[in-house]
Amino acid sequence: MEEKQEKKKFFGCLFVPVCFVVLMWIVKLMEYCFGIDLGKYGMMPHSWKGLYGIFTMPFLHASWEHLFTNSVPILVLGTALYYCYRSIASKVFALAFFISGFFTWCIASGGVHVGASALVYALNLFLITSGFIRRDAKLIAISLIMVFLYGSFIWGMIPVFAKPMNISWEGHLAGFLTGVFLAFIYRHKGPQKEEFHWEEENDEDKNDEIEDDNEDGEKPYWDVPQPDMKDLTIRYRFRH
Repeated sequence: MEEKQEKKKFFGCLFVPVCFVVLMWIVKLMEYCFGIDLGKYGMMPHSWKGLYGIFTMPFLHASWEHLFTNSVPILVLGTALYYCYRSIASKVFALAFFISGFFTWCIASGGVHVGASALVYALNLFLITSGFIRRDAKLIAISLIMVFLYGSFIWGMIPVFAKPMNISWEGHLAGFLTGVFLAFIYRHKGPQKEEFHWEEENDEDKNDEIEDDNEDGEKPYWDVPQPDMKDLTIRYRFRH
């Protein structure tokens, strides 16, 4: 029974990431089948007209390789997000989508920016940062595995390495900042690390236990009435 529920939960967590990736592939297939290039509808930084790129950029990719390298991380990281943070996963996913796109629009240089890399960075950094905040080794492990699999994760944010490869390092940096920001915003939401507290017995409980353990039924010495010191007379006798 528990195994069935676990499988149901896992497949439920796949729904949003799979739907998102399917849309990415549909757009690329449309370009291929109809011989069109939709890249011109990507992100155009600092342009009011280019603001629509916040919504279109993650679904547009320069090549099939570019599409594949973004599809796998979104599937893995998106599933991990919904599995571990079910109560806030949709909010985090949506905010990561919009905020990373807006940050890219703000800080990116000229040209047209396409790809879901900003979203990938945002999801990954959210899981890594949240894992450290909550001290959850499982989340940290999943995210670090994706860091190694996603080869350009580190140098993809460094202009010296990214520019020659025609990679939007600004989008990567925007996603990085977005993930960290969301992790701190939602640090008190979702699963929290269990804390154990030792309960201390009060004095009344201790007294009750001592009375129960007294076989003669005698009260502890501190409960025995003590003589009033006011009535105590001390006499001194002196000898010559």
